[in-house]
Amino acid sequence: MMAVRRTILVLLLTLAMNCVLCAVYFGVKPFPEALLFFSALVLLILVNVFPARVKNAVFRLRSIKMGYELILLFSITFIINTAANVLCGIFLVPGLIQWWLLAVNIAVCLLGELALLLNGLSRVFLTSLQLGIKWRILIFFFWWVPVVNILLLRRVCRLIRFEYDYETAKNELNDTRTETEICKTKYPILMVHGVFFRDFRYFNYWGRIPKELKKNGAAVYLGEQQSAASVKDTAQELAQKIESIVTQTGCGKVNIIAHSKGGLDARYAISRLGADHYVASLTTINTPHRGCLFADKLLEKTPKKVLEGIAKRYNAALKKLGDQSPDFVAAVTDLTAKSCKAINGDAPDKEGVIYQSVASKMNSWTSGKFPLNLSHILVQPFDGENDGLVSIESARWGDRCRLVTVKGNRGVSHGDMIDLNREDIDGFDVREMYVDIVRELKAMAL
Repeated sequence: MMAVRRTILVLLLTLAMNCVLCAVYFGVKPFPEALLFFSALVLLILVNVFPARVKNAVFRLRSIKMGYELILLFSITFIINTAANVLCGIFLVPGLIQWWLLAVNIAVCLLGELALLLNGLSRVFLTSLQLGIKWRILIFFFWWVPVVNILLLRRVCRLIRFEYDYETAKNELNDTRTETEICKTKYPILMVHGVFFRDFRYFNYWGRIPKELKKNGAAVYLGEQQSAASVKDTAQELAQKIESIVTQTGCGKVNIIAHSKGGLDARYAISRLGADHYVASLTTINTPHRGCLFADKLLEKTPKKVLEGIAKRYNAALKKLGDQSPDFVAAVTDLTAKSCKAINGDAPDKEGVIYQSVASKMNSWTSGKFPLNLSHILVQPFDGENDGLVSIESARWGDRCRLVTVKGNRGVSHGDMIDLNREDIDGFDVREMYVDIVRELKAMAL
């Protein structure tokens, strides 16, 4: 049905934009000619306002779909109109119309096409989460270049169509399981962030994941510990946070899901700071339990003055972002293989707490976005298969470890595992992965 409607719109828009040629060719009289121009203008306005009938409850997705339809209409009608005006100029002008009328017709076509394109791009640019900065910049600078713009628009259409279908399917899935509350666990979920990031209200470390869990019945809290400090210091903050949640809510215990260094913080809090009484389970995501050999080499080779200079700048920036006493060097040092070996000896697993882990890997250095694509190359010789920072072997911990990747060169990076770029990856649904983790916790009565 959509294809039939689009075909009809293409034909009508083509005729509307070529209204000058139509009027001359069919010998329309002055009054009907004015009516023809008015009708063409009304049609163009209506198409720009209502390019398609989209039944979707989410405004952002409706806007994306309408933007997609407008860009598609532009692409098709632009090719047809260009061909029609070229052919008219070659074969029909001498016997039918003067050159100035053809020029007027071309101008009308260009204005109509420009309206479709700018409207479509505006809708997509303002609402798409998957288009990214790169494609926005390329379109902004090259939309006027023939052939190049068509190729760029083709890529844009593929991206936004994938986004629309992906997100629509996701919303439909959540609608079908709303009443079951598959993520409503006995104990609430505490999500613990990793190093050099904080939990902000308007830029969530975990992307769209907490909202997805809440949609499916979970009670979610955030760790909110400092972004850069030693494992001992951040673990102390985390232990206080856990006790505070249990005291205020009366929930008894929490289920911890921790990413990267947050997993080390959580393990230390559980083992050494008494948090085991308040923790039912710990699921670590891409945590360097055995450290990163690359970090050892990096600290070993970096001159002391250079390291101190970097640390000074980082600490100053982190203070402005909310850390009370950031310590860049301590945070990085605790990620080395040597330090993690010591932590593992000092903080053994506690009975009564379920430990499990998730690891991911990038299939090639092109898998991730900057800077993980570069760090993957550097980490590989020292640690083997990795996610851009942490090796698979280092991430394994507990009774069970799940390995996440996708076919082809894409893979799944350290950032992908927390929805850092809010990217929908073909073959890997990060939000659904967390739903599965929490659903399994519910099945274990945790």
